[in-house]
Amino acid sequence: MLPNVPRERLLDFCRRMLLVRHFEEALIGLHRERRFRGHYHVYIGQEATGIPALSCLDERDYLFTTHRNHGHLLARGAEPGRLLAEILGRSDGYNKGKGGSFHIAVSGLGFLHTSGVVAGIIPLATGAAYAAKAQKTGQLSVCLFGDGALEEGAATEAFNIASLWKLPVLFLCENNGKYGRGRAVAAAQSSTMAVYPLTDLPKAYKIPALEVNGADAGAVYDVVSEAVRKIRREEGPQFIEAQTVRWPGSETNWPVVSVPTDVSLAWDVASVPEAEQEWYRNSDPVLIFIRELVEERIASREEISQIQKSVLEEIDQAAKFALSSPYPAPETALEDVFA
Repeated sequence: MLPNVPRERLLDFCRRMLLVRHFEEALIGLHRERRFRGHYHVYIGQEATGIPALSCLDERDYLFTTHRNHGHLLARGAEPGRLLAEILGRSDGYNKGKGGSFHIAVSGLGFLHTSGVVAGIIPLATGAAYAAKAQKTGQLSVCLFGDGALEEGAATEAFNIASLWKLPVLFLCENNGKYGRGRAVAAAQSSTMAVYPLTDLPKAYKIPALEVNGADAGAVYDVVSEAVRKIRREEGPQFIEAQTVRWPGSETNWPVVSVPTDVSLAWDVASVPEAEQEWYRNSDPVLIFIRELVEERIASREEISQIQKSVLEEIDQAAKFALSSPYPAPETALEDVFA
């Protein structure tokens, strides 16, 4: 379902979802062309979670994210050119090319830290929430992580402290499970997690926990909005598990785009390889959102196509900006770093 917000905001959600999707597809293309080295993870397939969820926050709230972070940054308004430059290791990136894909920090957008260390951000987000409560700033801390992070002891230790001290922190677990027919396979059923459902883990620490369909933008918006309201009423931490279906292109060691996303796929997936058609037809959150906009007469197909055209132009300019940015000078290697 669509979030219950004004039309202009729904169209902005659509634009941001398409921005994330085309940004990630462009990034995959740049890696294939060997424009940068090293591993990276993409947010494709989770756009209907991050965009509506982060729209529920205030500008001053803290965010901590993990290796699948590009979508979160773009959802909060990161400039695609500077973000791409950072991933490519260029000096015009947000962290002058020294953070790369896994460690981007943009304090102006609330992102105090990104970490490729599984569960590494959970204690940090909890600590930021403690600081906000101690200083009575009214801010809350949002921790965005995958289902695998719940396997680490850092998660349960943070849950215990957050619950004991009623800290203003939202734990948002994006469970992209494994590729299946039309629905995510819960991590508890397919990995080393003994607990099932995953929400049972935070509940053991008396943290209210809910599951939501991560491909349903309206449902995500509703549960996150309510969780944020409870946190601001000083009711303590909240936990949300957003279940999505992993994008087939992430099933290999390196992300692979079989067919670039186009809004026309919302109605006809014949151009997609047969093995992937099920995902694009029933699980792609961007295409689901586009269909809902048209079915609810919020926007026409032509209007959405124009939004996509504008986004593609923006991504093209972002790529040119990033590729024209110089690499950091060797003599700056020890600047702006600390231990």
